[in-house]
Amino acid sequence: MSSSAAVPFWRAAGMTYITYSNICASLVRNCLKEPYKSEAIAREKVHYSISKWSDGKSEKPTIRSDVAED
Repeated sequence: MSSSAAVPFWRAAGMTYITYSNICASLVRNCLKEPYKSEAIAREKVHYSISKWSDGKSEKPTIRSDVAED
């Protein structure tokens, strides 16, 4: 028998911890004053590469970003 009081509020809201953490980080970045705000927003962008594998060999990697580019 488990108690719902032991469940973290972000889990009770149907979020993962990563989603909750990203929301909190975004709120903190938006509360900063310039020039710190624009520096923090620029650091939030993440780029990564994805390589598909076939027949035991990796294909050419593609560079991806987690933010929409303007």
